[in-house]
Amino acid sequence: MNIIFFDTETTDLEPTRRLVQLAYKNAATGATVNEYFKPPVAISFGSMAVHHITNEMVADKPAFVESAARADLIVALAGNVAVAHNAPFDIGVLKNEGVEVGEYIDTCRVARHLIESEQYALQYLRYFLRLDVGAAATAHDALGDVLVLEALFGQLKEIAAAKFLLTTDDAVLQKMVELTKTPTLLSSVNFGKYRGKTFAEVAAVDASYLQWLLGSESQKSAAEQNEDLIFTLRHYAQ
Repeated sequence: MNIIFFDTETTDLEPTRRLVQLAYKNAATGATVNEYFKPPVAISFGSMAVHHITNEMVADKPAFVESAARADLIVALAGNVAVAHNAPFDIGVLKNEGVEVGEYIDTCRVARHLIESEQYALQYLRYFLRLDVGAAATAHDALGDVLVLEALFGQLKEIAAAKFLLTTDDAVLQKMVELTKTPTLLSSVNFGKYRGKTFAEVAAVDASYLQWLLGSESQKSAAEQNEDLIFTLRHYAQ
C-alpha cells in the first residue's frame, strides 16, 4: 500500500474553490511535484493573506485542467492511498478540477483519535509534536505543508501501531483509513456566542442552541457539512 502525500492552495474557501498550487510526494519513490496554476477565477484577498500567492504571480502559469500535471496526478493517485491534512478540503478542490481521489487518510481526523491537543491545525501540531521538518517547511505553502504532513503522518503511524498493537505497515495503514472514516467528538465550540465553551457546558445551559445548530448544519450540502460537528451535536443535543 503506497502513500501519496499532497496539499493544495486555493482561490478561496468556498465549495467552488479552484486550484492555485499543488504539491505532492510519492512515498515509495521520493519523487516530489510542486507547481502553480492560473485559476479560472480570481484569488481572493483572504486567501492571498494566507498563502501569499497573488493573481499576478500565476498570470503566466498554465491552467490546471490543460496541464500535464493533472494527468500525472491522476496516474499517481491510481491504486495508492492519498494522505492530506483536513483531507476533505483538498479532495474537494481536486474534485472541482475533475480529479477524483479514492482511498485516503486524513491526518487531522486521525490525530483527533490518537492524541490530546488543544488544536489540530497542521502547523499547530508541527510545534506541539516537535516535528523535525527544518526551515524549508514554509507554512501555508503547498510543498512546505507536504513536508510537515509527511512528518506528522510518520508520528501518527507510530502512535497507532503502539496503541492498537499492530505489527505490519499494511495493518497500521488500514487502521488509519478506518479512523479517517470514523467521526470524532469535538471538545469546544470555536465560533458564535459560546466560543471557547465546551459542548458539554453549552448542552447544560442551552441545549436548544445545539439543536438549532444541528438543524442548520444538516441543511448544508454534503460537501459543506462538518461531519465531526454533526456527530458532536447529535451526541450532545439530546
